[in-house]
Amino acid sequence: MSQLPSRTGVQALAPVSPLQLYLREIAKYPLLEPEEEFELARKHFEEEDVTSAHRLITSNLRLVVKIANDFRTAQTTLLDLIQEGNYGLMQAVKKFNPFKGVKLSSYAAWWIRAYILKYLMDQKSQVKIATTAAQRKLFYNLQKETERLLREYDVVDAKLIASRLDVSEKDVIEMQKRLQSSDVSLDASLDVHGEEGQTRGSFLVDHSLEPVDEALATREIRDLFSRYLGEFRDTLEGRDLQIFDARLLSETPITLQEIGDRYGISRERARQLEFRILEKLKAFVSEKGTLDI
Repeated sequence: MSQLPSRTGVQALAPVSPLQLYLREIAKYPLLEPEEEFELARKHFEEEDVTSAHRLITSNLRLVVKIANDFRTAQTTLLDLIQEGNYGLMQAVKKFNPFKGVKLSSYAAWWIRAYILKYLMDQKSQVKIATTAAQRKLFYNLQKETERLLREYDVVDAKLIASRLDVSEKDVIEMQKRLQSSDVSLDASLDVHGEEGQTRGSFLVDHSLEPVDEALATREIRDLFSRYLGEFRDTLEGRDLQIFDARLLSETPITLQEIGDRYGISRERARQLEFRILEKLKAFVSEKGTLDI
C-alpha cells in the first residue's frame, strides 16, 4: 500500500483565478454539429423547449469569451464583459429563427457585441475608453478596419489605419493599447484535466471563418440603430433638439459649459438635461425591442 505524503512534503497548489475556473467549466460543454444545432433551434423556436435552449446557450459560451476578449480593457475585467455577453447570447437564443438560413453563432455575435458595447458605454464615465470624437470612431471601427486591411496588405501599421479612419496615428496607438490590455492573458498556459500545453485561448472557438455573416450582422445593428437615432431625433424639439445635435450627434461635440453659456444655465443643469435626453433615448430604443435596456 502506498504511503500518503507527509504534511511537510505536500506542495502548495497554485491559486486558481475565477476566470480559470470559468474556462474549465465551459470547456465541459460539447460543441454542436450543424444538424444537431438546427434541430435544437427548431425545437426551441416551434415548441419553446427550455432544454434545447439550454444546450444552445452552453455550446456557445466559448464564443462569448472570444468576443468579450476583443473588448477587454485595463479598467474592465474580462469576467464582467463575459457576463454581459452571456446576456446577449441568451437574448439571441430567445429570438433566433433557424429557418432564416443564418448560423446561430453569427446571429448571436450580433447580440453579444451589442450587450457588451452597451455595458461599456454605460460605464464610460468610469472607464473613459472613448472620450473624444476620434476615440469614439476608433472604439467602434478599429478592429473591423484592421481586419479589413489585413485582407489587402501583409502588414498593417498604425499609420495606415489612421489614414483610413481619418484620425491621428497617436489616437490609433492609444486605442490599441486600451483594447489589448487585459487582467488575464488568454495565451497563458493552463493545466486542465492533467493535459499540459493547453492555453486559455485554446478553449475558444474560431468563428472568423465566416466574415460575411459577421459583417452583415455588424452592419445590421449599425444601420438599425442609426435609423432609430433619426426617429428619436424627430421626437425632440427646442432646446432638447439643439442639445442632442450639438452634444450627442456632432463629431465635435460642445462642452457642458458651452451649453450652459448658450442657455444661461449652470454646467450641472446642462448635465441634467443631457442625462434626461439619454434616458429618453434608452427608453425609445428599448420600446423598439432591439435591446432590453
